[in-house]
Amino acid sequence: MTNPREIQTLSMKDSGGGAAGRAALPRSPGIRVAPSLLAADFSKLAEEIAVVERAGAEILHLDVMDGHFVPNLSFGIPVIASLRAHSRMCFDVHLMIENPQRYVEAFVRAGCDHVTFHLEATIPPSDAPGGSGLPGRILPVVSFPEAARRASVLIDRLHALGVTAGVCLNPATPAEAVLPVLPEADMILVMSVWPGFGGQAFMPEVLATVSALKSRLRPDQRLEIDGGIASATVGLAVRAGADTLVAGSAVFNGRDAGVSYADLLRRAETSLSGGQAVERT
Repeated sequence: MTNPREIQTLSMKDSGGGAAGRAALPRSPGIRVAPSLLAADFSKLAEEIAVVERAGAEILHLDVMDGHFVPNLSFGIPVIASLRAHSRMCFDVHLMIENPQRYVEAFVRAGCDHVTFHLEATIPPSDAPGGSGLPGRILPVVSFPEAARRASVLIDRLHALGVTAGVCLNPATPAEAVLPVLPEADMILVMSVWPGFGGQAFMPEVLATVSALKSRLRPDQRLEIDGGIASATVGLAVRAGADTLVAGSAVFNGRDAGVSYADLLRRAETSLSGGQAVERT
């Protein structure tokens, strides 16, 4: 997890991603592909994000893992802050961490334009019913109301900080768990793999959750899906209702990330339009 001293330092000063120069989460209709930095070449991150931005990407997905909420570590605030000056894309940070409320301000100050946290992470294992210590990745049904209440508080805090807010659902969490906060959220993220590792196989069973949420969202809210998005699955995702597609390996593992990005976007738009490419608005 991020060092508390780093968080304190970055909370006291803006690291270059001041609100005046930031991008915003796209509100206009249309499919967006959000390249996931986790799959990029970490020896040349600035170059990698420049390639997809030149290809037209508007959203850069940033997967932050703490080794507790998920069994893996990725990158944190210093990396995001260092990249902010190199891109005008919307920095869409996905916090796969425990106690997200402790760190959101620091991520905003580091340059994140949109912050998504897990509904499951609002209930620490120690707060599980009966003190059972259930893992944070599983949200007991009895905890749905309290998780939604805590999510609402965090959404309000993110809005007060000047950024948009998203709520993420793990594959086992049904759409009903997040319904109380749908009017407040700017985006809902549905995981189509268990979070923690890239390159996993797409879980088609979550498409029912995507469809259930799509019918309840306003046109200005986005519905994101993350996990196993590639040329073979992108059509399934958009036809179920997803409009924001997180893609890591499918974009950055090819010979040219810009070409891979454009191809995936074209496949998504063509699939949604019944075989005809569409123009984004």
